[in-house]
Order: sequence, then structure tokens, then C-alpha cells
Amino acid sequence: MSAQRLHCQIVIVGSGPAGLAAAQAASHSATSILMIDDNPRPGGQIWRNGPGHPPTALQAERFKILQHPALRYLSATRIIAALGPQRLLLEDAQQAWQVDFEQLILCCGAQELLLPFPGWTLPGVTGAGGLQALLKNGLHVNGKTLVVAGSGPLLLASAATARQAGARVVRVLEQAPAASVLGFAGQLWRWPSKLAQALKLATPAYRCNAHVVEALGDRHLQGVRIRQGRRSEEIPCDYLACGFGLVPNTRLASHLGCHLEHGAIAVDQQQRSSLPQVLAAGECTGIGGSELALIEGEIAGCVASGQSARAAGLIRQRQHWQAFARQLQRHFELQPQILELARPETLLCRCEDVPYAAVAAAADWPSAKLHSRCGMGACQGRVCASAAQRLFNWPMVAPRTPLVPARLATLMLDETCHDAAD
Repeated sequence: MSAQRLHCQIVIVGSGPAGLAAAQAASHSATSILMIDDNPRPGGQIWRNGPGHPPTALQAERFKILQHPALRYLSATRIIAALGPQRLLLEDAQQAWQVDFEQLILCCGAQELLLPFPGWTLPGVTGAGGLQALLKNGLHVNGKTLVVAGSGPLLLASAATARQAGARVVRVLEQAPAASVLGFAGQLWRWPSKLAQALKLATPAYRCNAHVVEALGDRHLQGVRIRQGRRSEEIPCDYLACGFGLVPNTRLASHLGCHLEHGAIAVDQQQRSSLPQVLAAGECTGIGGSELALIEGEIAGCVASGQSARAAGLIRQRQHWQAFARQLQRHFELQPQILELARPETLLCRCEDVPYAAVAAAADWPSAKLHSRCGMGACQGRVCASAAQRLFNWPMVAPRTPLVPARLATLMLDETCHDAAD
């Protein structure tokens, strides 16, 4: 394998709303921008497109930045490791790169929080966001019966996408109590676009103070047992989409040594992290929606490219959407019973078939991995590590090299390139 060396003024990780906004802002001043994303298409999770789901006019306008002469876009490319304070090791299906940068903007987004409950590993059970991704990539659900459950506005968005695909959505179960949901809805007049969106997504299948207790079936999902208040009910269904909100994706930031607060990358007013050469924007700095991500990305792009005065003018807009993020977090906090659904034999780590009891007996995440192989499978702990941290309140541990499974030849490139330089 041959190695390429690249040098860029600004590297942007992620091509979702924050990353695209950062690139657009930086393009007014920067002469060399590299954007990296492990997905094959731009848009991140929230603007994911696929067969039958073309980009909207707003998204298409944002995607135009990928054609800018100062920007190089590497899709389906993964970051394997940080080789120093200002160097990254990358890999795609054909080759690898070492990239040197002056400024790094992390727009890594968020991932769905999946918590274990009996039957959650049955075929037919997905995350709420995972269902959206599957539908946009061609999953056939026409005429199928669907239950959506968990917490947060993503449930309504997933249900709407499924209905558009022809599914019959029989329940949308929100674990938060009705008072919390009504309290959130009562504040939406402050954000008219969000109010309009909520009214558009509203469905009579929506229930508050309700959650899935167990997914039922032998070899595939056949139904769910739910609890609404004190009442239990079994509902036949073909699919269950269950997600308990989002958690910031901080793997790369933690690997680099950025300071984290409340499970997110800590940033200052200029979106700078604790490392002077690293900025961050979007959901990796806290869950707040695409509007906040766009503004944060624009600020980060301006700051990284030396446009400080322009960045200062965006602060008030950011404060407006940060207030929305605080309301979201406050009203959709997980109820204690959601963290107590797993039985001792319920799998926590699906990759290595590790049950809940084996992980709960450990003192911390490193001990759990050492004694049970939890988090050492194909996904490298992306699902079970977040779940364990939420279930057991364990401190987060910085991931080691490689961040994702990589070819041996890629891991050897550091020494190879040094030898070539000599």
C-alpha cells in the first residue's frame, strides 16, 4: 500500500450540517480545506439521503460547498488514529493518508443511545434513527406494522418517515411524563420553525409516560410488551424502532485529549476546545438540533480561518438555539425505570454476546472489557460503551489506536513515511 501525505490549512471531520456550515464559512478566507466523512454521501445522519430520498433544496444548497476549489472531500474515509497534535492517519477502501493540519474542526455529530431490554437483539428491532437510515436506503416496510419507542423528538420524525414509506405506525411511545412533554411544547412558540415541525409530525398514536418492556418473538420480532403508566399491554408488530435520545460522538476528541464536560466536547465562545488547534461544532458539543449545529459550524469555520469579527456577530443567534437545547435536555431526561429494564441474561454487548450481569459486576469499563470482552467486537464498543456509561455512571475512557478496525499496512504507515522522508 502506498501512503499519501497531505497538508491542509483546515481539516473538517464530518459533513453534516455543522461540517458543511464550517466549510462554507472557512471558504471565504482559507485556501486549503479537507473534509473527511466515513459515510459514502454527505449530510450526516440528519441529512442522510438515499434511493427515493433526494436532498431538499436547503440541503442541495449546502452541498454546493463540496465543489469549491479550495475544498477536497474524502467520503467513505475513516480516521484511524492521531499521530501527533496536528497529524491524522486516514484510510478508505483503497489507500491511506497522513494528513498534517493547522486547524482541526470536529463536527462528528452524535449517535443514538441504545439501552438493553429483553428481546432488543431480535431481528426487526432497530434504533429510531437507525430505522430512518434503513428507510432512506431502501428498506421495504409497506403494509408492515411498526411501534416507535424511546425518548425525544426523533421518535416523531422516525414515525413520519415510516408512514411515508407505507408502514402502519400503531404506537409512538415517549417515556417522559405528559407534564414534561406539555412543558416542552408550551415553550415552542419561542422557536416558530420547531413549533411548525412539531405540528406537522403530530400523530394520534403518540403516548406519554410509556415504554417498551420487552420485545417478543422467537427468531424474529412478533410483538412488544409495553407499559403506559401502571397499565401493561401486548401489541403485535413487524418492526420496533427504539431509541433513548442521542449522545455526542466524542471518540476522536477524547483520543486527541480534548476536555469533555457532561459527555460532550467542552468549547468556549469561539467553539475552541481545550486544545488550541482543535475546534468543535454541532452535536458533538451537545445535543441541540440542526439549527444550532449550523450556527456553531459557521462560527468555527470563521474562527479557524481568521474571520473573528464575523464570528462575533453570530453569538446571539447561537444563544437563541442553545436555549432550545437546554429545554430539550430538561424535558426529555430519562426516567429511572428505563435504566432498569435489562434482566441479568439480557445481552448488553451484541458483538461478543456478553450479558448484562457480566458487565454490571465490573467496577468500570476497562474491567468490563478485560473480564468479559464487552466492547471488543466489530463495533468496538460504539453501542455498549455508551449504554454502560449511562447505566452504571462510569467515567468515559479515551479510546486507543486504532479508533476503528484498520488494515495492518495502514498501521505501519507512520514508520514507512518517516523512512521515506529520511
